[in-house]
Amino acid sequence: MSDDTHGDPGCTADEALARLKAGNERFVSGQSHFPRLQTDVLADLAKGQQPFATILGCSDSRVPPELVFDAGLGDLFIVRVAGNVLGPSIRGSLQYATAHLHTPLFVVLGHQGCGAVKAAIASKYQGATHRQSISDLLDQIEPALDALDPGLAPEALLDAAVQANVRHTMQALRDTPDGRALQQEGCVQLVGAVYELTTGRVRFLDPTARTDAAR
Repeated sequence: MSDDTHGDPGCTADEALARLKAGNERFVSGQSHFPRLQTDVLADLAKGQQPFATILGCSDSRVPPELVFDAGLGDLFIVRVAGNVLGPSIRGSLQYATAHLHTPLFVVLGHQGCGAVKAAIASKYQGATHRQSISDLLDQIEPALDALDPGLAPEALLDAAVQANVRHTMQALRDTPDGRALQQEGCVQLVGAVYELTTGRVRFLDPTARTDAAR
């Protein structure tokens, strides 16, 4: 991957988070700023990129981060994988965002009704089986479910599991060598969030709380 930087993002983590929240408010209210491409923007971006946030999200077609946060081309560095899990190739992409793009904010974005999380619940609690590659993916989600009460109603269990999976991925990021170094330097803020399919709203998680449905 080439070093296609174009300077620093020009904002702090708190400012980046405020921009995401404001963009989501515009999206929810139907007042998005970017309905069409602008050729001058494309010409400028061809020179390099300087995204203000990195998003690790799910591959679900209903959750495109650029639209959800009403972000323009070049604003977000996005990595998407089913279940927003952290694997080797994902870690490499995120390391690139840190080392070369210097984004001050990392967001782990889960979403309501996540199919990968639902499949992990079925595998863990109901003995469901899946093809090997899918099973390998679910193996990265299942540890997030350990603290949940399997006796919850299915919808409540899935909501709690989605949130727990976001927190699990956040912790996995913190535990990487890069994550530990960045925490010590205090130069990157890591936050978790859940997108609500029914409303379009992004709910940012309290960094000090655990999922309400934990045992």
